[in-house]
Amino acid sequence: MHDVIGNDHVEPADFRAAARTQISFYNVTTFVDQKVTYLQPMNNGFSATVENGTTYTARKVILASGLKDDLPNVPGLGDAFGKGIFWCPWCDGFEHRDQPIGVLGNLSDAYDSVKELHPTLNQDIRVYSNGTNNTFQLERITGKDKNWNAVFQAYNVTIIDKPIQNITRVQDGSVIQDQGSRAEFDKFQVYFTDGTFQERGAFITNYATSQASDLPSQLGVGFLGSKINTTAGGLRTTVKGVWGIGDANSDNSTNVPHAMSSGKTAAVYCHVELAAEELARISGNSAKRDLINDRLAHEHVEQQMGNEIEDIYNRLRRR
Repeated sequence: MHDVIGNDHVEPADFRAAARTQISFYNVTTFVDQKVTYLQPMNNGFSATVENGTTYTARKVILASGLKDDLPNVPGLGDAFGKGIFWCPWCDGFEHRDQPIGVLGNLSDAYDSVKELHPTLNQDIRVYSNGTNNTFQLERITGKDKNWNAVFQAYNVTIIDKPIQNITRVQDGSVIQDQGSRAEFDKFQVYFTDGTFQERGAFITNYATSQASDLPSQLGVGFLGSKINTTAGGLRTTVKGVWGIGDANSDNSTNVPHAMSSGKTAAVYCHVELAAEELARISGNSAKRDLINDRLAHEHVEQQMGNEIEDIYNRLRRR
């Protein structure tokens, strides 16, 4: 795992286990190790049924259901995904810098990865478009940049459009690595249907993503493309009482720090709403409205103070 300060190269499972242990110290949570199979709105709340048949009720729901990568049916690709085959050059590219790299995906999508990789990370780049090059792809990449072919030539990028039969990982970069430079030396052989093969040290993928769970659809939340629509403010969805966090939502950020931050944001807004509703229950509806307005006013003041401090700093720096 990368990008989380203080936890570089920590195994994701270990990170999650530590987080779970630390959350348990507060004694205000209950972990249910069951998959939610059915989630529906009900009167003033929600009903969640898990795979063993138990049903739970809740006043609010925070969806942290994630995305999945829609990988093509290429043997070996899924097995090595995240192990030398990755989609984000800023999360895993440094460990495979200055190595022969392959870019997997349609030509028009692969173009963006080529520009991200060259020249700061990799200069030996081959695009493997798996027999998908056609008039539509050429029109699409030309629409992005009419000079794309000149860019590929300047970067010495080779396009291989032969259908891929399988990808085999023949060397494990988690074992073969240089601790001093943090370099990992995976090795792959990509075999084509014509019987030939080529070797690469790593791959960047360019494939579509989709919701990893059907729970958002069960609740009836709105979507922007394939992402949960959370443009209502505070990461709220289009369904009252439901929030969407992490890469499943529509703010288009997909790293771990973002997921953690969005979880905190949604939790705060959720807590404020619960407190407002409880106060309204015992004091009347006006109290609910006043509490929310007070909170929003407080946030506005904090924002203005932050903006003023930044303006003062910028003025002093220009002197």
